Amino acid sequence: MKDWRMAYRRKLGENLLRLINERDTDVQTVASLGNIESKQVYRIISAENEPKVTTLLPIAKGLGLHVKVLYDFDFEIE
Repeated sequence: MKDWRMAYRRKLGENLLRLINERDTDVQTVASLGNIESKQVYRIISAENEPKVTTLLPIAKGLGLHVKVLYDFDFEIE
């Protein structure tokens, strides 16, 4: 896998975990409110996969945020 793709996955996971902590909630609650399985959220946090927008939209809903906030991070693309 390309280094920039792994950097993207890590940063997305870190940002998601930060947002969950800032909202003083947990993965199970976010997943439940978004009507998805909690393992999908855990896989993003641990950078196991590169989620589709169709996965991120329910997560954003569960956090009560716009989906663009999930992408508010920097990473190297070289």
